[in-house]
Amino acid sequence: MAASEGGKLWGGRFVGDTDPVMEKFNASIAYDQRMWDADIRGSKAYVKALEKAKLVTTEEMTAISQGLDQVSDEWSRGVFMIKPGDEDIHTANERRLKELIGAPAGKLHTGRSRNDQVVTDMRLWLRNAISTLTENALQLISTLVERAAACPLVSSVTCFFLREIDVLFPGYTHMQRAQPIRWSHWILSHAVALSRDVDQLQEIKKRVDVLPLGSGAIAGTPFDIDRELLRKELDFNGISLNSMDATGQRDFVVEFLFWASLCLTHLSKMAEDLMLYSTKEFSFIALSDAYSTGSSLMPQKKNADSLELIRSKAGRVFGRCAGFMMTLKGLPSTYNKDLQEDKEAMFDCYDTVLAVLQVTTGVMSTLKINQSVMEAALSPDMLATDLAYYLVRKGMPFREAHGMSGKAVFIAESRNLALNQLTVEDLSAISPLFGGDVSSVWDYSSSVEQYSAPGGTAKSSVAAQVEHLRTWLKAQAQ
Repeated sequence: MAASEGGKLWGGRFVGDTDPVMEKFNASIAYDQRMWDADIRGSKAYVKALEKAKLVTTEEMTAISQGLDQVSDEWSRGVFMIKPGDEDIHTANERRLKELIGAPAGKLHTGRSRNDQVVTDMRLWLRNAISTLTENALQLISTLVERAAACPLVSSVTCFFLREIDVLFPGYTHMQRAQPIRWSHWILSHAVALSRDVDQLQEIKKRVDVLPLGSGAIAGTPFDIDRELLRKELDFNGISLNSMDATGQRDFVVEFLFWASLCLTHLSKMAEDLMLYSTKEFSFIALSDAYSTGSSLMPQKKNADSLELIRSKAGRVFGRCAGFMMTLKGLPSTYNKDLQEDKEAMFDCYDTVLAVLQVTTGVMSTLKINQSVMEAALSPDMLATDLAYYLVRKGMPFREAHGMSGKAVFIAESRNLALNQLTVEDLSAISPLFGGDVSSVWDYSSSVEQYSAPGGTAKSSVAAQVEHLRTWLKAQAQ
């Protein structure tokens, strides 16, 4: 069977069969079939442009459109039959359309290339995918914000959130205890990072929302195809400016892959913290059994596999991003078959990020904290900065005050004492500015409350962060 007889969109000048190994190597139908709906939508819009350009009759347009509806119905019911000659989703749909309506199906591709067809499909698909990811990211952020606010969510499962805003625990830098902070402050730090991810995703969506259809393979279209009609039919916000760029660039895919990498980097960081907090050594939190697994050997084990998998997926997604960037690096202008690598990367990153967002939401809405252990982990040495601030409030320059506090830490350590066990006499020997009121420094709640400037960990500041994010979430919903 000659290639031109096999239902391919590129027969004609080829003679003889394609090597079966090459046939499989070249095909993308195994994964690009998930764009079936976008492909049909694009074709239904395109046939309207063909009819307006008088390249098909009104009757032919109607037959093609109704045939495409039948193809769509088969896909939606899961009965569409992929055949060996279906190289990709475009070939499969056009082949089936011809089986249904006959010769008029052959006019559908007039002036259109798979180059502008596939990138239109991808943009349609990714635009919807971004909407789904945004919804799930907003759900996670809302879960974090409401937990930080210490207000019960709708679900009765989350009633134990009440008063968590009052819980203090150690904040860490360099994985060493640094300063006391609110548990809610830690939660909101991750909500803020995710809010940036949502903002960035919306910016990417604007650049995805550009119509390439009507660009042909490279030079544009020689027919009177109304691209503004296509734009309106497919609800794109703009039209591509240059046909070579429209069909040959995949910047929007790269942006999405990078976004996915950065978003999962943020979630990996949160997962890493939670894994540490859930260990016996910390015991700050306990994961729900629904997001934990056991050991096949050690019956006592409760493993935070959900968090470990969240952490691992960041590497998977970044690998997709880096791999596709390397594919693009050496390409000449316009379309090359190397670009077929774009879809698997895009689909896999979407699937991965969606799963991670959903699992993280589940983890954060069900984990329990151990307040007594968190607060027992606070230690007087974490108030060394407060000791320096005490001197600053007495008029001492901070750099000097820092040195005085450091001396106090050294003396306490050399005597094997806690910092707050130094007497007023011990401290006044370091600086005469230390007085009896220095005892006020050794209060963790007072320490946290002094950070009331915007962005701080004082209760008023945390509450302001909550309200800011709630307002932001409402704006996103609109």
